[in-house]
This record gives sequence, structure tokens and C-alpha cells, in this order.
Amino acid sequence: MDKNITIDTTTLPEEGKFFSGDLDSVTIDLSNSDSSAAGPLEYDLHLQKFDSELLVRGSLSLKMIFTCVRTLQRFEQTIHVKSFDLSIELTGDQVDLADHLREEVVIRFPDYPRCDEADLPMTCEVDSRYLAVDKPSGDDVKTHSRDEAPNPWDALDGIQNGPPKS
Repeated sequence: MDKNITIDTTTLPEEGKFFSGDLDSVTIDLSNSDSSAAGPLEYDLHLQKFDSELLVRGSLSLKMIFTCVRTLQRFEQTIHVKSFDLSIELTGDQVDLADHLREEVVIRFPDYPRCDEADLPMTCEVDSRYLAVDKPSGDDVKTHSRDEAPNPWDALDGIQNGPPKS
């Protein structure tokens, strides 16, 4: 598996050339996220050079592991980019496409991943024990009544009305 997709544009035929393969998931660096790649980034691309421009067209897919925002369950979801189009202004003979492919996939991640949108959809419901409205009375989750809960206004009771008179 490759970590880069370096293209030598001087060797591209006039009609273009097809490239397919896998890009190592290490390139999808999500170290500050609770999401992770579950496999390589797969690509099928057609590259064609026009004067000082490289046209890239094709498809991408990447299997990811996300955490559901409702249930906190981990699930797999494949990100598909069926119609990838990119135009790059050439400044040299070599072009690395890895960052461009990575960006295209990452911007398609769901904002709020839900397990009912997984490759194998799951039931995606919040446990009713943790809801404030319509909370069942017989569960094991402790909820303080208003009388038991600390009152943040109690600290103000000790303050006298107005400044002391001299």
C-alpha cells in the first residue's frame, strides 16, 4: 500500500492514463478524533494533462469507524465519492495526489455520525433513562429533586441589604 500517489506528468500520454490502487490509511491522520480508518483509501482515477493543468477524475472510497452521537456505539460507514473531479495547476513535473484525495474524503464525513446510517444499520435510539422528559420512575439513574439539589443562590442569602452604615 502506498502512502503517496506521485505522478510524473511528463510520462502521461495525450489521451490520459488510468490509475487505481489503495492509499495507506495512515495518510488519513485523525489522531485528535474519535473516528478512525478501517481500511485503505481506494481510488480509481483517470489523469489527463492539458498544457500546464492536470485534470483528475474518478471515484474514491474509504471505510471508517465512527462513534454514534446518540448511542455512543462504534460503527463502520464507507465514505463513497462517486464523482471526484480535480484540476491542478502544474508547477513541476511531479504531483502528489494523496493530500487532495484525503481532503475530498474527509470533507464528506458526517457532521453528526449516527449508527442508523452505518453500512450495517443499527437501532439508533437514546436510552430513555438519560432523558429529562418522560423519564421512567423505576430506573437506576439517580435524579435529585429540586429540594435536594444544591441551590446556587444560597450564597447570596448571607449578604446584607446595602452597604453597612457607619
